[in-house]
Amino acid sequence: MTRKVGNKVVIIGTGAVGISYAFAMLNQGHCDEMVLIDLNENRVRAEVRDLKHGILYAATPVKIIAGTYDDCEDADIVCICAGAPQRPGETRLDLIDNNLKVFHGIVGKVMASGFDGIFLIATNPVDVLSYATWKFSGLPKERVIGSGTILDTARLCNCLGQAFDVAPVSVDAHMIGEHGDSVIAAWSSASIAGMPLQKLLENRPDGQELMQRIHRDVRNAAYDIIEAKGATCYGIAMGLSRISRAILHNQNVVLTVSTLLQGEMGQEGVYIGVPAVINRLGSVRVIDKPLDAKESEQFNRSATLLKSYQEKVDHFQAI
Repeated sequence: MTRKVGNKVVIIGTGAVGISYAFAMLNQGHCDEMVLIDLNENRVRAEVRDLKHGILYAATPVKIIAGTYDDCEDADIVCICAGAPQRPGETRLDLIDNNLKVFHGIVGKVMASGFDGIFLIATNPVDVLSYATWKFSGLPKERVIGSGTILDTARLCNCLGQAFDVAPVSVDAHMIGEHGDSVIAAWSSASIAGMPLQKLLENRPDGQELMQRIHRDVRNAAYDIIEAKGATCYGIAMGLSRISRAILHNQNVVLTVSTLLQGEMGQEGVYIGVPAVINRLGSVRVIDKPLDAKESEQFNRSATLLKSYQEKVDHFQAI
């Protein structure tokens, strides 16, 4: 087998999210080699051909191929985007039973290749499937990362940026917890250009109403988009690309990903969205974010909900 040169990323599943992630990675030049894997071999070959036609205008001349699970052996990142998509009216947690079966097969094939890199999980319910991947793979928890609340956080920063007329990059705020209906806005620690958000809200007569509206918009964004166009793909693809850049370029950046808590934030043994330091070794350290009493209670409820679904994984393992 020809060994890779440079950073190699394998993408499993070339639906709306997988191919959008591939497009983002190509445009931003974060890897040197990209392998696409999908059950629909004709489609994946066509996607590869289409992507290749843009290499002339890409940041770097990325090698792109349609591959097999054997190509995972020397990959730095294997990103799993395969699985049943969320349909109108479904919650992300409704997808667990079908996608557990899919993931058991995928992770087994990846590990059989000799893979020893980092799993990046995008498929929903992402927190539970990240836990499943950790269990199925036997890899250290640092090397199984879910996209977590990276998209929820982006939505929050966008909304706050619009409300206060600043760029989203000037907003320091996080959504934490489940990537789903129990997601929490960590208002108490949020700031804009260094100014505490709570202080800024005190100067607005609509402050409390604004917080409620933004949280509702962030939590329901996926439902609205799925109802209108069938899937969310671009925002999460950009988030996955950001996580990948942090890994491949050893950036030690803090991102809200799904990672295993081992006592941090008062929780044990649950994959959940929290701020964590991401570098070449994976999700290496959780930022034990201070929460107020209400946020702490909401976070604990979200963790308890996810643990109840993780029991399905534990049962599946025992079969």
